[in-house]
Amino acid sequence: MDTELRKAAIVGGGPAGLMAAEALARVNIDVTVFDRMPSLARKLLMAGRGGLNLTHSESLATFLPRYGAAESRLRPVIDAFPPERLRAWSEELGQPTFVGTSGRVFPNAMKASPLLRAWLRRLDAMGVKVALRHRWSGWSDEGALTFETPDGAIHVTPDVTVLALGGASWPRLGSDGGWSDVLIREGIAVSRLKPSNCGFRVGWSDHMRTRFAGQPLKNIALSFEGHRVRGEAVVTEEGLEGGAIYALSPMLRDAIESNGAAVIAIDLLPDSGADDVARKLGAPRGKQSLSNVLRKALSLSPVAIALAQEATQGRLGALEPGEMAALLKAVPITLIAVAPIDRAISSAGGVAFSEIEETFMLKKRPGVFVAGEMLDWEAPTGGYLLQACFATGIAAGEGAARYLAASNAAQPA
Repeated sequence: MDTELRKAAIVGGGPAGLMAAEALARVNIDVTVFDRMPSLARKLLMAGRGGLNLTHSESLATFLPRYGAAESRLRPVIDAFPPERLRAWSEELGQPTFVGTSGRVFPNAMKASPLLRAWLRRLDAMGVKVALRHRWSGWSDEGALTFETPDGAIHVTPDVTVLALGGASWPRLGSDGGWSDVLIREGIAVSRLKPSNCGFRVGWSDHMRTRFAGQPLKNIALSFEGHRVRGEAVVTEEGLEGGAIYALSPMLRDAIESNGAAVIAIDLLPDSGADDVARKLGAPRGKQSLSNVLRKALSLSPVAIALAQEATQGRLGALEPGEMAALLKAVPITLIAVAPIDRAISSAGGVAFSEIEETFMLKKRPGVFVAGEMLDWEAPTGGYLLQACFATGIAAGEGAARYLAASNAAQPA
């Protein structure tokens, strides 16, 4: 059979799915991308609203351990498609990149829309077709892919399939995790989908909730069980979110699941030692209020002062300078719950790596490959999420192409 006539179905039109489509189209395979939404890559577009963080510029020796337990399985595909190649790919689409002060990599345009438009034009020129408003519901008894569409159920029988349906965060943008039930019914091991890079709930007082929701805590350090992260956080009506919280979210989430709560320590003055803070607090105040002293002598913001008052139930002023300094260097905040997964930046859990071959093909479904956030890995923000989605998408697409080539070779002349 002519390779050009072989058909591939990509289920899910996010970064991983579109990368798989590109890899297959390059070797003249007839590719159709199916997506349940009215347009493709909606979550990618949302990610680009604040600046599309494609990847990170740090060395792979530092980069790869960010994937934790999944490092060994992701290492080969990121070695094959590292940050440098991702940046070159973006430039090929007319979107050169730059490295920000934090080492994160962004397109010069910052937004996702120019990159996506150029990418979709290229895929269209390669012959990739798109079928929107197609929600995948599993396989028929005969092994066909089944989709629910506005015109009713349809069956599709491709030669290979790449599943790239995402995780379960921000379901209104397309990835709701509904695929997990389908795969579990097939006997495929799927770890429970859990929020990652997420916020946490705190039992704030009414004063804290109503007066300071939306206020940023800048230049702080968060500590939990020996781990310390510098950055920022934001007070919300429900609790805390933001980069510093996200960086600790896997261990905080797991601690809450095990113990019902997790107590973090917030250093409001990470650039000052406790002795120096105590000395400034011990200086004569005159008629100044405590808030004025904290604001003028220590440059604490109103929300930072409120956080310290919250932790002491309004008794901050009763502390001696040394005690107050120690508190400001480690404000204890009890996190009582994980924020819902539908507002998390990403999700943990997914298809166990034990269920897939090195080519990303499901062992129990020959010819079906899996990529992106459907797999059981998680990573912090900073470009690591998209890098792994792009890299696994290419790996799954290339694995599917090799599978087709092998099946062609096995057929009689």
